[in-house]
Amino acid sequence: MREYSLLRRTRRAGTRGPLDLTTFTAATTAANPDLDPFEIVVERAQLTEQEVVDVAADPSVAALTPTMPTRLVEPLAMQPGAAVNAAWGISAVRADTSPFDGSGVTVAVLDTGIDGGHAAFAGVNLIEKDFTGTGNGDGHGHGTHCAGTVFGRDVAGTRIGVARGVARALIGKVLDATGGGRSDWIQDAVLWAGREGAHVISMSIGLDFPGTVAELVASGLPVVAATSIALEHYRANVRAFDALVGLFRARAAMESGSILVAASGNESRRGVAPPSLGYRVAASLPAAATGVIAVGAVAHQAAGLVIAPFSNSYPQICAPGVDVLSAKPGGGLVAMSGTSMATPHAAGVAALWWQRLGTNSREPLVTANLLASSRAGVFASPPDPADIGVGVITAPQ
Repeated sequence: MREYSLLRRTRRAGTRGPLDLTTFTAATTAANPDLDPFEIVVERAQLTEQEVVDVAADPSVAALTPTMPTRLVEPLAMQPGAAVNAAWGISAVRADTSPFDGSGVTVAVLDTGIDGGHAAFAGVNLIEKDFTGTGNGDGHGHGTHCAGTVFGRDVAGTRIGVARGVARALIGKVLDATGGGRSDWIQDAVLWAGREGAHVISMSIGLDFPGTVAELVASGLPVVAATSIALEHYRANVRAFDALVGLFRARAAMESGSILVAASGNESRRGVAPPSLGYRVAASLPAAATGVIAVGAVAHQAAGLVIAPFSNSYPQICAPGVDVLSAKPGGGLVAMSGTSMATPHAAGVAALWWQRLGTNSREPLVTANLLASSRAGVFASPPDPADIGVGVITAPQ
């Protein structure tokens, strides 16, 4: 037996007649006003191979996936001797010259939780929900840092937040104090954020493929078999995330919808010596899911921006992700690097665009403006388009 998570469709309370069991799309939802894309639940079950076949044939099941371990996109330490310019990320995305601050926009941060008592979050209505079973709060620090970049208030005169007018934030704790979690926790949290009206959902997390292999090997499988099965699990989770994003697109046919942004990952190694040892890795899940905006990281140099050496390829956009100063649990500030730090910059700018276009605007319109306004002509030298997507995300002016 293995553990699976099921995305099961339900019917909106109070309606009658048969449940339309077609895959949710914008057209399906518009033609069936009694259907609510978020009337779907995440169920967990230990299933035999035969039960998997039976459940997969159930037309109410939108997706059936083996659960996989997840992890935060591990931040990197500051470069030795680096001097942190606290405002460089804010100015690089032009949030410092934008007349918008994210007022009226709801942002969700799915991470390790938050230190709600930090001065950076004074006056923000923090709606916390723990999906890990370890309780609210942040025993790691990653979630607090990311939230500070999205909507943190100034700390001791230092600006850290892109959208510091956001007054309502959804904090989904999907990773524990070790930075680990499960794929079904993320599925649950994404649905929760959608139901709670998040305009933007920020995820600096990834599926742990090596961790899945290790779990299977520990259960007694040989490495070759464990790797093959882990790949099968990964493919199934790709389909599950695609199904989740499909629900959000269906929602956008009737309501505002949500923009999902996710870190592309830190597994690439550019500029190593000798060059033959360098390599680039493509964006991983959930950033690689269809409809999720994958975010790469850039660094600041005197001649202009450069792609961060660790940033995975094939993002849709990129944002500041090196030596980023933000909140740390217990008070004060700390600098971190990674696509984890770039993603909340993108989430913050997305919040500014929601305010600029109106919080009742539809997600496709906001996303189109977000991508179209990105800049590619700000790099020290012409970068590989596969590394930057459409360019550096830019706040509305």
